[in-house]
Amino acid sequence: MNTIVIEHYGNPGVFTEQSLPAPALTDTQVLVEMYATTASSADTLVRSGAFKQVMQVQFPHVLGVEVAGMVRETGRKVAHLKTGDRVMGLTRSGGGYADFVALEESSAVVIPPGLSFQEAGALPASALSAWQSLFQYGKLLAGQRILIHAGAGGVGHLAVQLAKQHGAYVIATARAYNHDLVRQLGADEVIDYTITDFSAAAGPVDVVLDMVRDRTVDAETGIGATERKNIQILRDHGRLVSLVDPLIATHPKVRGIEAQFAYIEPNREDLSAIVRQVSENRLKVHVDKIFPFTIQGVTGAHAHYEAGKYRGKLVIQRQQE
Repeated sequence: MNTIVIEHYGNPGVFTEQSLPAPALTDTQVLVEMYATTASSADTLVRSGAFKQVMQVQFPHVLGVEVAGMVRETGRKVAHLKTGDRVMGLTRSGGGYADFVALEESSAVVIPPGLSFQEAGALPASALSAWQSLFQYGKLLAGQRILIHAGAGGVGHLAVQLAKQHGAYVIATARAYNHDLVRQLGADEVIDYTITDFSAAAGPVDVVLDMVRDRTVDAETGIGATERKNIQILRDHGRLVSLVDPLIATHPKVRGIEAQFAYIEPNREDLSAIVRQVSENRLKVHVDKIFPFTIQGVTGAHAHYEAGKYRGKLVIQRQQE
């Protein structure tokens, strides 16, 4: 099968094309013919080497944690999916940048009618990240105030919708040209972080969902400027949930604030809840741009992601046979 791989860490130009055997299935997996995947934060962090201390990979490595496609084969113990099903799912170890992907049945669900492969492929990792960050780690309650960083981003634009529907008062950061979109998604306030110090504008909050990777941190504490400001605006015993700093829980504790890295676990129950939200038109994924499943397309998707001038998700589409 055709795959697009990395053979070492590097910039978006590091991808090469290889022919590799299709993955062998375990009893609990399904073989999915990939029609859509994405350039996600998880993929870019692994590709660049930023996560190499946390997640070791064996080269050549196939990126792509989000997948949508058609089930072509099922393992012996698979009970809920069948050959021919349109499915979307998440694979923590990657594998989406290939013609075929092995997914655990517990990490995949049937795509609801009316949802395209492109939209479905953009949902699993980002929607699960938003869902589990808000409700499992953030323990968000109706009436609480939450600050969501990168409100127009892949996770952020979904988190804004979910938090608002849950009854929270939603404050989001975004560039000025994204403010209308983020307000339409349900944000009560939007802060242009390029000209305004969010810690001065947000006021006290109960929960912060952080997707900003501090480039420079204190050598002793590991705390960067964004994290310090997040802590500053949180109420005593508030919750700081990070999707970018696996070491955040080791940082010095302040005012009883619970700081956690959201380690996203794919599971059928959460994915099914997300699908219900989509089916009931309460959750909408925004696909900003679609790239072809080629070296140039994958490279372009990752370069576009790093440039940061996009809304929602960047999809990589493989031509259906």
